[in-house]
Amino acid sequence: MNTVVRERVGAVGVIRINRPQVRNALDPDTLLAMTDALLGYDADAGVRAVVLTGTGELSFSAGMDLRAAAEGRLVDVARSPLTLLRGGYRKPVIAAVNGPAVGGGFELALACDLVVAAEHAYFALPEVGRGIAATEGGTDLPRRVPVAVALELGLTAEPLPAARAHELGLVNAVVPADEVLPRALQLGARIATHSPAAVRATKRLMHLSLDPRVGDLGAVNRLATLELLAGPDAAEGAAAFVAKRAPRWADAP
Repeated sequence: MNTVVRERVGAVGVIRINRPQVRNALDPDTLLAMTDALLGYDADAGVRAVVLTGTGELSFSAGMDLRAAAEGRLVDVARSPLTLLRGGYRKPVIAAVNGPAVGGGFELALACDLVVAAEHAYFALPEVGRGIAATEGGTDLPRRVPVAVALELGLTAEPLPAARAHELGLVNAVVPADEVLPRALQLGARIATHSPAAVRATKRLMHLSLDPRVGDLGAVNRLATLELLAGPDAAEGAAAFVAKRAPRWADAP
């Protein structure tokens, strides 16, 4: 059985963690397959957005496969999908959180650009109970939620219900379980109607605005504007508006 399943729904690529028997835990083979799938979709001009989800309703992902870790089977961090997602992956990624997202599963959701969660889902960082720390995104939580909330999640390992995650702004929508994937696909399809170049630029610039290492954000934004104006999509967008027709965007990845 493939531990990662790829599917295409129109212009949206789907990556599904397919290890329901272990609550979609992440062993090295699964992580590498996820990275391969992400790289494949990044290179495919026909894919405009990506949805990441899990099989079944019991779990989005339980995080690191502890049996594999106990056997010393760990993935090279440089080849981890978390490293790829957090390192400037160009296309929008939507997490369809079909069940609990725990440890590395929570960090996967955090690494995505948008999150749709099932009503029964929850998020948790149990790493302190395993003698480790959630250093692949969990320790960045103070950038996303109040520090006191982040510390409570990280230090107590108590779960955060999906509804509370929505209140805190970690989740875009909370829906019944059978609507999670359709809602995520709907978001992806909506993104796919827009200029790929402008979507990539908007995602990059918004993430850069959170990076304290970036100096003159105004200059970065002005340069991005000039680059977009020099490309074909800006002219096509204006022409389509005047002609009252749907734009025909360039397909270059």
